[in-house]
Amino acid sequence: QVQFVESGGGLVQPGGSLRLSCVASTSIFSINTMGWYRQAPGKQRELVATIIIGGYTNYANSVKGRFAISRDNAKNTVYLQMNSLKPEDTAVYYCNAPRGFGYLASWGQGTQVTVSS
Repeated sequence: QVQFVESGGGLVQPGGSLRLSCVASTSIFSINTMGWYRQAPGKQRELVATIIIGGYTNYANSVKGRFAISRDNAKNTVYLQMNSLKPEDTAVYYCNAPRGFGYLASWGQGTQVTVSS
C-alpha cells in the first residue's frame, strides 16, 4: 500500500511563506488526483487543494490566490507552496489521494504549520 510522507512545515510569521512536500512510497504517475488537506485543533480535516494528472488544480476558497499545488511525477512528490500565510492557516497538513468515498492511503503524520507573530 502506498504511503505518503509530508515535510516542510514550521513556524512562520503572518505574511510569510512555506513550501510543503509530500513524497510517495511508490510511483504517483498513475494516481489521477492528489490532494493536500489540513486539520486545525478542534476542527474537522478539510480539503485545501487538489491536482490531477493533467495539471488542473482546485483550491478551497480560503486559500485561493495564496497557495499553489504542484506535482513532480518523476520524483513521486507533490508540493504545496503557501504564500501570504495567515494565523488561520495554522494546522497539521496532510497529503493523500482521494478515491471514491475514501482515500488511497492511511493518513500519515502530517507536517505542522504554525503561523504566529
